[in-house]
Amino acid sequence: MVALIKKQNPDIIALAGDIADDIEPIEGAELFLDGIRTIAPVYYVTGNHEIWSRRTEEIKQVFRNHGVIVLENTYEQVIINDQKFIIGGVDDPDIVPYEKPDMDWPGEMMNSFSDLKHQSAFTILLSHRPELIDLYRELPFDVVLSGHSHGGQVIIPFLLNGLLAPNQGWFPKYAGGLYQHPEIIHIVSRGVSYNPRLPRIFNPPEIVAIDINSSGNNH
Repeated sequence: MVALIKKQNPDIIALAGDIADDIEPIEGAELFLDGIRTIAPVYYVTGNHEIWSRRTEEIKQVFRNHGVIVLENTYEQVIINDQKFIIGGVDDPDIVPYEKPDMDWPGEMMNSFSDLKHQSAFTILLSHRPELIDLYRELPFDVVLSGHSHGGQVIIPFLLNGLLAPNQGWFPKYAGGLYQHPEIIHIVSRGVSYNPRLPRIFNPPEIVAIDINSSGNNH
């Protein structure tokens, strides 16, 4: 997978969560991060599996030690080909019941990015959960990158884009692909996960390559 990412020659690499969990050894994630951090700057947000591990802060620190920029209701500015971009990210909302019961997750997200309304830049949000798009649409971002849905597990070509996805249930609306809203573009990766108990049928793993032209419009 590292070789495939390198072949895309990316300017940045975005990881939208579920890179580590409480089942597989974290050393596998570390090897992956070591492989990609020399390709381009890496930006990361947690998914539900990092939160469920109850080792969220430990995992974040491991990622930071490998040169990853961890986004936690924060954003970073980057210049690519003389164009200004802002990349923001939020923790998975399961951080509330698992670690921060007093946290107002939607409110903190809104407050953290409110000043971006006055920024002249192309803005990108990383957030693991695609089903929360109605919240993201209220934020001053041009593009949202999500995961979590695993492509809906089963695809029937030309008929069904996904059968079942976490937190969306049967026939998920946001199983994977590009979704155009009036305020925002939403891109949902089908991810690269594999679980023999939940087979992927006509739903191959994927990494997503996104091109943004010099005027700030994406294709």
